Amino acid sequence: MKKSIFYIAALAASSQLFVSCKKQLDVNPRERILETGYYKTPAEALTSLISVYDVLGNQSSGYLTKVNILSAGSDDHFAGGDSPSDIGDLQTINNYTLTSTSGAASHLWGKGFTGVYRANVFLQKVNGAGLDDATKTRYIAEVKALRAIYYFDLVRLFKNIPLLTDVVEPSAMFDVLQVPADQVYSLIVKDLSEAIPNLPATVPVASQGGRLTQGAVHAVLGKVYMWQQKWTEAAAEFALVNGPTPGASTYGYKLLPNFADLWNVKNKFNSESILEIVYNTTSDMGWGTVGSREGNVMSILVGPRNYVPVNAALAPDYISGWSFLPFTKDFFDQIHYDPRNKATVANLDSLEKANIVTYKHAYANTGYFIEKYAGRTSTKAASGQLELNFGQDMYEIRLADTYLLEAEALLKSGAGVGAGTKAYVMFNAVRARVGLNPLPVTMDNIMRERRLELAAEGHRWFDLVRWGLAPTVLAGKGFKAGRNEIFPIPERELANSKILQSKEWGGTK
Repeated sequence: MKKSIFYIAALAASSQLFVSCKKQLDVNPRERILETGYYKTPAEALTSLISVYDVLGNQSSGYLTKVNILSAGSDDHFAGGDSPSDIGDLQTINNYTLTSTSGAASHLWGKGFTGVYRANVFLQKVNGAGLDDATKTRYIAEVKALRAIYYFDLVRLFKNIPLLTDVVEPSAMFDVLQVPADQVYSLIVKDLSEAIPNLPATVPVASQGGRLTQGAVHAVLGKVYMWQQKWTEAAAEFALVNGPTPGASTYGYKLLPNFADLWNVKNKFNSESILEIVYNTTSDMGWGTVGSREGNVMSILVGPRNYVPVNAALAPDYISGWSFLPFTKDFFDQIHYDPRNKATVANLDSLEKANIVTYKHAYANTGYFIEKYAGRTSTKAASGQLELNFGQDMYEIRLADTYLLEAEALLKSGAGVGAGTKAYVMFNAVRARVGLNPLPVTMDNIMRERRLELAAEGHRWFDLVRWGLAPTVLAGKGFKAGRNEIFPIPERELANSKILQSKEWGGTK
């Protein structure tokens, strides 16, 4: 029988507590930790809190992540790989042949509702964990904000979803109903708004890097308002994050002087990082535990296949990867003469022509790979399956993103955008950081700037859908207007339940 994620999550919580979604089920009953005996100590509450955070960086055993799924569906990348069937779930989003049985849709649905379920269990149980009031208040704020983040992805990706604010018992799992999207957005705004005053303004990065702060949650709320087209409210949230002028944020955020430093693996939780997904090199992920440990699989996925340095003195120290998500020629033409090019694109085409390296021209090869996440011999793990244990963090939100969104929100709200205005200053601060001259604040300029600045970071697909441009820009990939703006609800969620497929995908909801 096909089982929904709700059913699976309920069984997991009722039979064995998972402290991480990257920890496999052990069926030995003597090693089970019953939920009824958990949440009794502050240490157990902290472990549970970590498990809610853990879903942010969730990776599937099939090498799927939110970023690589959405990148494959965008105009900036091809799915790539070694053949048209390599990681088929990325190929189906690349050419828009995905269906309700697609692993991409199932991964995104499962990731989101695993996060929601863990958050709801935490909120139900935390009062019995013996926490002092200040700690409990902060933990609850973090978990509410995380629940909102998971719901924000779910409602953008699927639109027609259930809204669960309490733990659903297994007997009721298949009676869960979907709600209108505006109800989901209402909960998201409520959770984020309630969380902000109970979060710290900043955290010590050495011990708490990656935990939510007031600035991070203001930034998420600003994005939520952008999707609701509440431009004035969005601009106000981003103003709290960004400050009155560049570099003057109340929360200490500043653009890094050197764009390339954003992807130095030693530069975690830098001044530009607002919400960062954390990976490490020490969790010993292996071929049998892909997706269940803390190494970043993107570093092996995006490296050039069969990479061989010919001139060792000149060749970059890339590891030989799997050739996924090569940039399209159109994207490379856009960024080729931009100062961000070298930090964004690993140009194997030019290296090969100069007889510096060789590599396999795999499926959909363009010669242009992702530099931002490139696995290198210098950043390999010291032990374990080296290919799978890179510690490259990923930005969910960084400051250049919020600068550009504030400029867009101000433009759309009717505020002034001429020289000297807030929109003009914030927009052009992003350009000035890489030595580019100012441009007027127009939607065309904002769209191009977001494309080049945030390339391969998971924003492009969402931006195209939000701007209503996806049907035109992605038509050549097979995108169908009125259908592919959302993903199909996975088939396993429809079986024996009251969940209905979306009308966009041939259903009745």
